[in-house]
Amino acid sequence: MTGIREQQRAKITTAILEEGRRQLADVGAAGLSLRAIARELDMVSSAVYRYVASRDELLTRLIVDAFDSLGEATEAAIAQKSEGAPAERWVAAAHGIRDWATAHPNEYFLVFGSPVPGYAAPDDTVYPGTRVPRALVESVSEAAKTQQLRRPHRSSGHVPDAVKSDFDRLRQEVPALAVVSDAVLAAAYTAWLQIFGLISFELSNQTRGVIEHHREFFEMAARESAERIGLHSAR
Repeated sequence: MTGIREQQRAKITTAILEEGRRQLADVGAAGLSLRAIARELDMVSSAVYRYVASRDELLTRLIVDAFDSLGEATEAAIAQKSEGAPAERWVAAAHGIRDWATAHPNEYFLVFGSPVPGYAAPDDTVYPGTRVPRALVESVSEAAKTQQLRRPHRSSGHVPDAVKSDFDRLRQEVPALAVVSDAVLAAAYTAWLQIFGLISFELSNQTRGVIEHHREFFEMAARESAERIGLHSAR
């Protein structure tokens, strides 16, 4: 009986989360309502609260799921190019991120859009939220370990002391970064931000009338960012 109850609970919880994702498209994160979800699932409101305690808990679950889904897509894209050159792994990761975002625009803006009024993300969201940048910088670290990394293209090598302290803290949190110089880290994090900036502008239609061939433009930008980081494009 316990197994049956657990299966039923999992089934209902999944249905609640799926309806929550559908609501993201209709009313946005700020408009999420457990009462509306209960109505759509033909449940009484009090029953929904046995599975999800509050709107904030629902938001947290949706955010964690989105971060994990994006992280898995990015890690899988890198793994598919595990035998390729570092630049190819970087470009594959960038496309993996974009492909996920264009397939899940509402979830993308849930985690990378405007903050939801009245909601403060708990610590549960921190690790899932770092999966993508960790995957990217660890791919750069692997290139450094295998001597497939050169000095960042067009870099002066100067990193302000305040930023160096940020990077020192990052190295404590991600030991793999110990082999990556400050200049390379600066180029890699700038490229990471560029990836999401391009995607956000594309999804919010900010490039209308300027860029029509988004995938091709994104490919060009991703390859240029790999070059700036100093990732070898061939073994």
